Amino acid sequence: MQSLSEQGYIQQLSIDCVIFGYQQKQLKVLVPKLHFKGDFWALPSGFVFQNEDTDEAARRILEDRTGINEIYLEQFQVMGKAGRNSRAFLDRLLELNPEKLDAKQRQRKEYEWFTQRFISISYYALVDLHQVLPKKHIVDDAIRWFDIQEIPPLIMDHNQIVNKALETLRADLDRKSIAFNLLPETFTMKDVQDLYETILEKSFAANNFPKKILDLNVLERLDKKFTGAANKAPYLYRFRP
Repeated sequence: MQSLSEQGYIQQLSIDCVIFGYQQKQLKVLVPKLHFKGDFWALPSGFVFQNEDTDEAARRILEDRTGINEIYLEQFQVMGKAGRNSRAFLDRLLELNPEKLDAKQRQRKEYEWFTQRFISISYYALVDLHQVLPKKHIVDDAIRWFDIQEIPPLIMDHNQIVNKALETLRADLDRKSIAFNLLPETFTMKDVQDLYETILEKSFAANNFPKKILDLNVLERLDKKFTGAANKAPYLYRFRP
């Protein structure tokens, strides 16, 4: 396998992605576990080829992990502190997995390349969780959805990136019609209210919320959802971009 340092990536630039999903009134994040001894969890990440746009790189990384090529993507932060690098994390990983690094020049070169200072461009993605088929990378032992409140300790500053992604998502809800990317193709107004209340962690009055959403003029009303009681059946909606 060709080493990372020989694959034509832009030096010292990486992409970190926070993939949000939603299920049963829980906001979730897709997180892989690295295939090494030790409890190493990390955001889906990767590097940018010399001839590749950063957005293209993020979409490639996301498709590799979700199987989806049409995905809502938002760049929200650059992590660029002078002391940012993966040396502490990688040294701990190698301490627990000493067979991964020996005295060979090729492996030493790989270690030095990977532990340089990296500037990271952070993206968040919004997906319909039911459309995602989580895919393990070659370095992954597992990949799973975590409730936003139950994300384990992640490597480096990845927990900080998740927190900033959530903060940005909450701010974006009032400026952009993006929350619908977390829902199935059709949904009820109650589904939308539950989603907003979950993300923002606050309640909305049931008599005011529909007007707030309908005033955005981004939903198309469909037939009623059959529940067995026609007079109480809610209307279905779908997003009209």
